[in-house]
Amino acid sequence: MIDFVGAGPGAIDLITVRGKTLLEKADVVIYAGSLVNPALLSYTKEGAQLFDSAKMTLEEILRVMIEADAVGKNVVRLQTGDPSLYGAIREQMDALEKEGISYRSCPGVTAAFGAAAACDLEYTLPGVTQTLILTRMTGKTAVPEREEIRSLAAHQASMAIYLSAGMLKVLSARLTEGGYPPETPALLVYKATWPEEAIYPCTIATLPETGERHQVTKTALVLVGEALRTKDYERSKLYDPAYTTLFRTGSDGGTA
Repeated sequence: MIDFVGAGPGAIDLITVRGKTLLEKADVVIYAGSLVNPALLSYTKEGAQLFDSAKMTLEEILRVMIEADAVGKNVVRLQTGDPSLYGAIREQMDALEKEGISYRSCPGVTAAFGAAAACDLEYTLPGVTQTLILTRMTGKTAVPEREEIRSLAAHQASMAIYLSAGMLKVLSARLTEGGYPPETPALLVYKATWPEEAIYPCTIATLPETGERHQVTKTALVLVGEALRTKDYERSKLYDPAYTTLFRTGSDGGTA
C-alpha cells in the first residue's frame, strides 16, 4: 500500500492525526525534501528508509515504491501541504495503477490556510467576497490561458497565489491589469507556520518592492483581496438574532 500524505504547511503539529500515524508506521518514506519541514521525519520509526525526492526523478520514485510494495512494506509519499494541490500526484497514481499497486491519499493543511491562521484572516467576508481563488503564475509548468492571473483578477475575489514569489513584478502588473485597484491589500507570507515564518503587509502596487526589500523569492505565498484588511463587511446571517435557521427561530419569525 502506498499512502500519499499531506505534511501540512510547515509546523510539525499541523500534520493530521491520520498522517502522523501513517508516518509512524511507514517502513519507507519518500519526502519532498525541498519543501517539507525535515522535523516531521522525527515521527518516523527507527530503521525506516528515507528518500529525498528533491534529488529523484519520477521513475526513481516509482522504483522505490514498486520495490517496497513488492515485499509488503508500508510506503508513505510525504507531500508538502495537501497532496491534491500542486503535488504532482496524479502521474504517480496513474503509474501505480498500471502496476496494480493500491494507494490512498491522506489530506493535509495547505499553505493558504496556514497563512490565514497566521494572519488572522477570513477569506470569505459577507458583503465583500464569498470566493477564494487558489492559483499560480505560469512558470516551468504552464497555466492554461483561460486561467491566467489577469483573467482571474477580474473577479476581485480573495486570492492565494502559490509558486510565484520570484515573479512579483509581473504578478503585480497582471493583477492590476485584470481589475484589482493598485491599492488593494496584499500579504507576502514567507514559510507560513514554520519557525522562520514572516508576514509582510503591502498592497498590490508595492508587492514587488516588498519582496525585494525582504529578499523573498521562494517558499512564500501571495495573498490579495479586500478581505485581507477591510472592516466594512456584513454580519453573518447564521448568528444574527433576527434570522431564523433550522435550529432556532429568530425575531423575524420567518422560516429557515
